[in-house]
Amino acid sequence: MSDFVIQTDELTKRYGNILAVDGLSMEVPRGRIFGLLGPNGSGKTTTMGMLLGLVRPTSGSFTLFEDSAHLRDSLERVGAIVETPSFYPYLSGRANLAYFQGITGRCDPSELDDLLDKVGLSDRADSRFRTYSLGMKQRLGLAYALLGDPELLFLDEPTNGMDPAGMAEVRDLIRDLGTGGRTVLLSSHLLHEVEQVCDSVAILSGGRLIAQGTVADLVQSGGAERVSLRTTDNARALEVLSALEWVEDVTTDGNSVVVTGPSERSSELSAALGRAEVYVTEMVAKGQSLEQYFLEVTGDDSDEG
Repeated sequence: MSDFVIQTDELTKRYGNILAVDGLSMEVPRGRIFGLLGPNGSGKTTTMGMLLGLVRPTSGSFTLFEDSAHLRDSLERVGAIVETPSFYPYLSGRANLAYFQGITGRCDPSELDDLLDKVGLSDRADSRFRTYSLGMKQRLGLAYALLGDPELLFLDEPTNGMDPAGMAEVRDLIRDLGTGGRTVLLSSHLLHEVEQVCDSVAILSGGRLIAQGTVADLVQSGGAERVSLRTTDNARALEVLSALEWVEDVTTDGNSVVVTGPSERSSELSAALGRAEVYVTEMVAKGQSLEQYFLEVTGDDSDEG
């Protein structure tokens, strides 16, 4: 059995003059939560569409469960929510879920209440779908994707439209879903969401793969380190450290001075300040965030693009 549940080889999709996905080669590890990260328009949803058989690739190939020839059989082991899910507006959430359970034959009807409870819709299960907020519609879509307890789950912007509390609840649920051997492919433009939930990530920009790997490895690969300093004279420290040619950035954060520079030279900070008769009272290393790495490799200036 392969360590990878999804593998793509130069997967490409062109719409006329628009190259939506450009030569994508990536591997999604089995039993992990894998993030497709990129701004809106970066090719995330098109990639998911091709993997689900909804969009025909222009060129390239892919495998699900090591099988490229029998996509229909592979999709029996897959659950998905892509973009805003569509349900019958005048049926309740429970009735919608029961309808699709009957069509697909996935799971037993007696399990629907457990699914509705898992996604936090028990209290509104008998309300009509048209009365649901966007966040509630996303939750029902998630329940639909979980019909039949799939081995591989595709989630396209699953927290779209939710309030912060709802987003936190769904993130906890996704982390729980990524256990017991299930693989979750999560598409998001929210850097903090991917960093909090995913084990590994592929970063897309303009339809191209920019980077892929574990979140920990990508964050550590940047080569820069942020160090938070408390000193006897922060104003003077800011002036001294800004003058060091190897320091990339110096800012203040409350009562601290935050310095970004090569990790191997962080020990030189206190020496430089000491020569200026400014003394360090506290020094704390702060790891690079996924947001910093993303901005570094894409040149983007927003996590909401």
